Amino acid sequence: MPKIDLYRNVHMGQRARLFALAVELGAADISRPGTAADQAERCLAMTQELREHADHEDTFIHQLLRERAPQAADALEAEHVRLDAAFVALDDLARALPARPVDTLADAQHALYLALNEVISAYLAHLHAEETVAMPALWEYAGEEELGAVYASFRASRTPEQALTDVHRMLPALPPPTRAAIVHDVIEAAAEQAGSTLAAATATLSPDQRSRLYEDLAVPEAWALRGPGHA
Repeated sequence: MPKIDLYRNVHMGQRARLFALAVELGAADISRPGTAADQAERCLAMTQELREHADHEDTFIHQLLRERAPQAADALEAEHVRLDAAFVALDDLARALPARPVDTLADAQHALYLALNEVISAYLAHLHAEETVAMPALWEYAGEEELGAVYASFRASRTPEQALTDVHRMLPALPPPTRAAIVHDVIEAAAEQAGSTLAAATATLSPDQRSRLYEDLAVPEAWALRGPGHA
């Protein structure tokens, strides 16, 4: 049985969406009506998500880390301070973007793009520290039962809607076996609505990813034909 990793899957989803956001912002036609507001909102939504994720880690993971490996916990707290400053700088530029004069929009867009990439740079270092310092420390100093309890507590804290959002954010970035294992657990927990649950859980997958998933799960063809969004 693989070790319980409290960071891996969610971090893979975050990396994928951060990279995609940077590409989209850099390539956006900022002269089109509504584009500046849309790109600003995307950036603000991302920093809000990352702050909420940090709160979840502090609540469910890092308390155990502080008890068992305080030096690793101190290192992560220092990373949070640096990240908070980068988030604030990005938020300020994002909020100002839609109101910028037309002739300054292109420069403002690029400034926001640079700030987003500064966030990404700092955040990647933070993820690396969690995955290569914090998680190994937890494997060394905490038992599987304790790590399982942390994961179970987090899952119990999520509403069905939040849990579905979590799945949507992770799945496209994960390798097929991991994706299949997660979706299997999701539909097993809702066996009476398995078909509609499968469709809802896979809504963010590409057609190729969805086809591979159906193959891996060996689901009935009728489910596959429904596609995402059908009951």
